[in-house]
Amino acid sequence: SPLPSHTSITQIIMSSIKSVQVFGRKKTATAVAYCKQGRGLIKVNGCPFELLEPEILRLKSFEPVLLLGQERFSNLDIRIRVKGGGYTAQIYAIRQAISKAIVAYYQKYVDEASKKEIKDILTQYDRTLLVADPRRCEPKKFGGRSARARFQKSYR
Repeated sequence: SPLPSHTSITQIIMSSIKSVQVFGRKKTATAVAYCKQGRGLIKVNGCPFELLEPEILRLKSFEPVLLLGQERFSNLDIRIRVKGGGYTAQIYAIRQAISKAIVAYYQKYVDEASKKEIKDILTQYDRTLLVADPRRCEPKKFGGRSARARFQKSYR
């Protein structure tokens, strides 16, 4: 056989599946997206993407799909694992992971022109869809009740 003897069956199968793995971050929430060839499924922690809670922020996570159109996602399966952070940070991490996943997939397996087109659409709408927000919570210091506010000074 042309394959080396130490190559296992799973390695052969994995090499034939077109897939990319990317992550999205917001504050302390991290979403890891595994994007592969499929039939248009998007799942978050095993649950369908459409049932994402909280309902008010659901539309926020749909943004990459709504911007790029359903047909670009029709032949992809995206599975997302998300942990850390709060509700809102997780939603923002999910939408970033989805955006980065489709850009990475198109770069690796489709052509550069369509990847650039997708990237431009996403960046024009909202830069945080592709670039992580570096802001973090500042630690509290002594002599005050928060990071910047100081206790009120009195003279008597």
